Amino acid sequence: MTDAMGHPFVDKRRTEGRGDVRGVMHGSIVAGMRVEIWSDVVCPWCYIGKRRFETALANVAATRDVSSVDVVYRPYQLDPTASPGSAQPVVEAYAKKFGGPERAREIIANVTSVAAESGITFNMDVALRANTLLAHRLLWFAEQKGTHHEQHQLKERLLQAYFTDGQNIGDPDVLIACAVAVGFDADDVARFLESDAGTGEVMEFLANAASNGITAVPTYVINGQWAVPGAQDVAVFERVLNRLLDNESADLNG
Repeated sequence: MTDAMGHPFVDKRRTEGRGDVRGVMHGSIVAGMRVEIWSDVVCPWCYIGKRRFETALANVAATRDVSSVDVVYRPYQLDPTASPGSAQPVVEAYAKKFGGPERAREIIANVTSVAAESGITFNMDVALRANTLLAHRLLWFAEQKGTHHEQHQLKERLLQAYFTDGQNIGDPDVLIACAVAVGFDADDVARFLESDAGTGEVMEFLANAASNGITAVPTYVINGQWAVPGAQDVAVFERVLNRLLDNESADLNG
């Protein structure tokens, strides 16, 4: 699978074109912490990673100020060649990609079990693999129209639609319903999806991911400099956040 699981703290400046080279954190962190999460809405580890990161952030927030942490989602497509306007059962797509139905069932059973540990229900026997460009455009729209919190809510709803509800997230009507469910206006969203707005911006983000060596997701990029690859355990995310906040505090007080 192209979903990422790995060791934290990759120095992006050292990994361009060498995605397996890992650095140690050094230098100062600018005031405020921007965490850009590169992920796809049909990526099981992205959903698991989202829940783990949110849990870690909440745990850290219970003991210290995390108001400087700004989280935003960025686009990545696991299958950019998927035909727009059509959908395929995930079981069939996995069987074709990973060497047959038996291997597909093993992969699905594993991620379903791991997801359940984070309180997420996967019903991948009814999930439909589709092109995700429209969904990423809608997430870009949410970022422009609302706050990052609203984008996070939409991201969660899209993931739920795909992994739990078996909905076609390439269908504009499904996307409109997801957006409405988190507070956006149906007509506003429909007009946006019918236009080309956001397409260029999303394509630029996709190109930037490739040029910066992001070849698997989820990948958490901090202040455009440091990358944490994969759906790390909650404890790992907590250590990362605390370490970065410590550096930020030292930088501000030094």
